[in-house]
Amino acid sequence: VELLVPGDLPAPGDALLLERLHHEVSLRSLPEAKALLEAAGTVRRLWVQPPPGHPFETVAERTGAQTGPMRAAAAREPELEPLVSAALAAREELLAGGTESFLLHGNFRQSKVLSGERAPWLAVGPEPLVGERAYDLARLVRDRVEDLIASPGGPVTARRRIKRLAESLEVDQARLRGWTLFRAVESGTRTLTAGRRQDGELTLEFAGWL
Repeated sequence: VELLVPGDLPAPGDALLLERLHHEVSLRSLPEAKALLEAAGTVRRLWVQPPPGHPFETVAERTGAQTGPMRAAAAREPELEPLVSAALAAREELLAGGTESFLLHGNFRQSKVLSGERAPWLAVGPEPLVGERAYDLARLVRDRVEDLIASPGGPVTARRRIKRLAESLEVDQARLRGWTLFRAVESGTRTLTAGRRQDGELTLEFAGWL
């Protein structure tokens, strides 16, 4: 670590702040209920209004670029068509009715929240974009999907997560469910296309519960 004297400090906006994190300790190390609670508190602190003239893509732009590969996956594997169609319809409805505009993490999940020193938990690995908060929570809903699929109560647990997150963060429950469906189907079809069939099928099974 090099300490800079005042005359050598970079211009405003050119500095990168580094801080110590414990990379081996993420929220996935906690029991599920506690992890969800801590995740909600962490992501709440991240959401801010985007600055005027911001350079970030929007939820509409990012998800729009994902629709083509989703349709292509359904064309290759027709059994995916009902889920893909449902996800695309949900996206259209959500974008038509969305009014929120927050700067989002973009890839928020338990493994992206690490133990820190400045605060107990700090988020890493953002893929920033601008849009509604329900989009940012959607990936969190399906965390530990392998455990959900293995549990006979998986569908009930998934719906309970949606309800708890929506209530604790004052997000519309139906919109959170819709974005969770879209993001799960997008992730599942992308994973299948990449040749990771087991992971993709798990994610799509989860999507089918929604």
